[in-house]
Amino acid sequence: MDQINKAKSISIWIFIVPFVGINACLLVITQFHGLFPNQEDIIHNTFPYLDGGASISRTARPYPTWLIFKPAMFITSYLLIKYWIYNRNIIRFFNKDHKYIKRIFNFGIASAIALTIHSIFLGIKFDYDLYKLFRRVILLSFIIFELVAQAYLVATFYSFRHSLLEYINPKILKFKLILVSILIIVAAISVPIISLPGNDFLGFNLKFFKHALEWDYFLGIITFYLLTFFMWKKK
Repeated sequence: MDQINKAKSISIWIFIVPFVGINACLLVITQFHGLFPNQEDIIHNTFPYLDGGASISRTARPYPTWLIFKPAMFITSYLLIKYWIYNRNIIRFFNKDHKYIKRIFNFGIASAIALTIHSIFLGIKFDYDLYKLFRRVILLSFIIFELVAQAYLVATFYSFRHSLLEYINPKILKFKLILVSILIIVAAISVPIISLPGNDFLGFNLKFFKHALEWDYFLGIITFYLLTFFMWKKK
């Protein structure tokens, strides 16, 4: 089926493009300090996946790292739109009246739009609380929309997995189900904690926790697409 081949091909790029783009920003801002006209923007010696030394936006919004980040996110948004279109067509092929088709497509497209909006406004500074709230809402919307779309998609494929045995590796589908479940559980546990005012919680510095969680959660979300690449059998 042509739509399956397209979904498989595009999924690996949805993993590679944002992963390379964001980590390139991290590499540039921590190692190539001479490229930054404002030396206050540079960051020293951090591996934020573990130590939470910087947020993703902190590494991506200064010049010149936004020249890497924004194109990477725009390309990712375009790929996401194509991905959710292909998956809508795949579901219709196996079950054209499935009750989750519209939800999967709508949430998937909404996540791509939210990512585009977030990328456009990243690095634009307005000292208004409403504007800061708007950026946070857009970023949170991207995460929620993406997670909901992924959850519905996995649940849908799992519901008629026996019809897909010729096309998929069922073990990878189970891995995807486990991954999405972990992401939902982590979100449910973490949101109340990171929403607390200030950066101190029972003597623990929430600032570094928030940053590390952001990097690791980002990695978890795009790993979903890496698993998609391995889930579909090569035809």
